[in-house]
Amino acid sequence: MANVNSYTRRMPTPDRTSLDAIVDAARDLLEEQGLTGLTMNAVALRVGVRPPSLYKRVSSREQLVQLVAEATLTGVAVRLDRMESAAEVVNEFRRFGHAHPAAFQLVMTPAAGIPTARREFGERASDAMLRIGGMLAGEEHALVAARTLTAWATGFVSMELNGSFQLGGDIDEAWRFGVARLIDALTRVG
Repeated sequence: MANVNSYTRRMPTPDRTSLDAIVDAARDLLEEQGLTGLTMNAVALRVGVRPPSLYKRVSSREQLVQLVAEATLTGVAVRLDRMESAAEVVNEFRRFGHAHPAAFQLVMTPAAGIPTARREFGERASDAMLRIGGMLAGEEHALVAARTLTAWATGFVSMELNGSFQLGGDIDEAWRFGVARLIDALTRVG
């Protein structure tokens, strides 16, 4: 029997690997291994092609990270659009952060030099918060209300993910308290 090593084994042609499959694999790797584990080699192995084959679909690791950020924001938009009330929107935002912590941090608190999504993806992901901001504070204050909710929720979830709440107490109670107080305050603006 002939010895066949990984260098001589046939791998699928690039046409059998879609951009969606590449981005999905990259998103999984991001959650499993963090941003440093998101490499072209790791993605190629995950989708079953040789690393040079990925470059026929994705020009660089930077573009791959950008595509992951864009797919993440698209997913956030879909999740938040289903929610009707302000509390539902911010609670779903938190659930997303807990379910996809690395992706959450990639799109909400990217480090300097990390590729980000194109503007239209961020705008689309903001639709639900803008809608809720308008409902709470009136259309003339929708943007500032949305920014207030987003900034508070992002900060809170980021602190949770980083283990920054060190003083004890019930974190869920603190979340509910903050959501209720923000909604009440923003409602008084309108």
